[in-house]
This record gives sequence, C-alpha cells and structure tokens, in this order.
Amino acid sequence: MKFNRLGQTDTMVSEICLGSMTWGSQNSEAEAHEQLDYAIDQGVNFIDSAEMYPTTPRLAETTGLTEELIGTWLKGRADRNNLIIATKITGEGNKDVRDGKRVDGALIRDALESSLKRLQTDVVDIFQLHWPNRGSYHFRKNWTFDPNNLNPGDMDQEVVDILGEVQRLCDEGKMRHFGLSNESAWGTMKFLELSRKHDLPRVVSLQNEYNLICRLFDLDLAEVSVHEDIGLMAFSPLSAGGLTGKYLGGHVPQGSRKTMQPNLNGRYVPQAEKVIALYEGVARRHNLDLAQMALAFCLTRPFMMSIIIGATSMEQLRTNIAAKDLVLNDDVMADIHAIYRDNPMPV
Repeated sequence: MKFNRLGQTDTMVSEICLGSMTWGSQNSEAEAHEQLDYAIDQGVNFIDSAEMYPTTPRLAETTGLTEELIGTWLKGRADRNNLIIATKITGEGNKDVRDGKRVDGALIRDALESSLKRLQTDVVDIFQLHWPNRGSYHFRKNWTFDPNNLNPGDMDQEVVDILGEVQRLCDEGKMRHFGLSNESAWGTMKFLELSRKHDLPRVVSLQNEYNLICRLFDLDLAEVSVHEDIGLMAFSPLSAGGLTGKYLGGHVPQGSRKTMQPNLNGRYVPQAEKVIALYEGVARRHNLDLAQMALAFCLTRPFMMSIIIGATSMEQLRTNIAAKDLVLNDDVMADIHAIYRDNPMPV
C-alpha cells in the first residue's frame, strides 16, 4: 500500500480509503466489521464516514447508523492511533439533519461531539464540511450552474467562525484536521485566504467526486490542489458501480444500488452508458478488469491523495483494493485519453 501526505501535515494516509455509506442499510454490522478487518489487513489506514450515512437508501431513521457500526468496531482497538478516521458534518446537503441548517462554529462543535459518541473514540482525525453553506454545483448541478443563484451570505464571517471553533476543538484534542467536500476552487481559496489572514487551521483535504466519466476536478481545482497542497479524496471513483460494467446491456443485479437509484444520482444516463462501454472495451483489449482499471487511473492523477472505495460484498472489496498493485501502461493511458477527448462530460 502506498501512502500520501495529508495536506501540509505530517500525517500519512493510504492511497485507498475505505468508504462506509452502505453500512447499516445494504451491509450489516458483521459485514461492515469484516470489510474493516480485511482493509486494515491489506494496509488501508484510512476510513471515511459521515453523520448522514447510510445513504442506500438515505432515511431519517437510519441517519448516524454507519458511524455507530464503525464505533462498535473501533472501541478499544489497540491500533486506534494508527488509523485515520474521517467523518463529515452535513450542513446544506440533507434536510434530515438539523433541517439542513447553515453550518457555524457552534454547529461544528455539536456535530463533532455527536460523531465522537457514535464512533466511540476521543478524536476525529479529519472532520469535513460535507456541503458548502452557499450551495454547490456538484451532483449534476453543473449543467444549470449559475453562481448568482448561490447564497454566500457573509462567507468571510462564517468561515472565520467555523475555523475558530475548529481551532478550539483541535486544542481540546477532539479533532486533528479539517477538510472540505463538494467545494469549488473559489470556495477552497476563501478558506485558505481566511486561515492565513487570521492564523486559523488550514484545510488539509478536499473530498469531491472524481472518476473516468466525471472529471470536473481536472482544471481549476487540480491547480488549487497541487499548488496549495490540498489533496483530493475522490468519492465515487467507480461512479456508484457504473464503472464496474455490471449495468451494461440493461442488467440490474438484485440488491445493487441501481435497484434503489435507477440513474445512480444522475450518473447512469444513456450517454454515460455508451462511454462506459467504450472504457470496458479498453479494459477487455488490454486484459484488465474494468473496475481495477478505473481505480488505477484515478491513482495516476497528480492531485490524488486517496480514492474512497465502497463495496457491498467481500468480492467487490478484494477486487477494488487490488487496484493498488495495477500500473497502467502508456498504451492503456493513451486509449483512455482518446475516449476522454471525444467524451469529456458524459454525465
């Protein structure tokens, strides 16, 4: 397993992060613990969650259950200090949690202390703002994006309030680092600007979607990431399972995410399926597993800190983690680039 530096800190995280959003819905407690045990045995030291999980499906009555399942596994572990546990405060993205109230410093404290109880740990290593207060262009909102429709409010005041509370929680030993999610280049730079101006904690990571068919991160955000030392934690590196190829030809395996979300939150549309079929052809020509090729590609990106993999079966988990050993040759990369050049935004 390879490890990458977390921002400008001394913390090192595995380039594969174990995601957890199916635990408590599609996966039982025992299955979640089995996945955790296997991932740690394979060298993974990085686990990502959120207070709003599970999301398959997302229900008000199961909110927080994923953190609880991690907590029953984490409790009393002798290797806790070797693990990086990340979770998120919901904010604007989910009306089931505090009615989607805008995040401020007081809310950061309340959410973190609730997560600590569910996780049965004294400290969260990376606490992330799941959604920007002002709104976001992510999850296919980019097609109708108009910055005039966002609500920045007094962003400077909000960010200083949030980062001030982050500082206090770090000083109390309840949080080690702070990250962002579903953010833009402008939003990320605002956090950096205000942390410098007021000598407050610096953002260490950015958790956004990235995969072969969703590459919004490749331009402005990539530049911010590389030059400001804020690595990407890529969620949905397999586009919610679409890039395994299992849905091609109209197949919908029983119990799969597509049975609950027919278009996988806008990821599986006719144009996307056509492009996935092209990538599947590349994998077949080069005798590769499509899922492993897709994950290995993500790991080649200069801004990539870690890819967040999720699985509902141990077979999927073994396949995904094994991508760490796959090196894509120049011919494969050229074929991938050719498809991307002709199909830059299929979703």
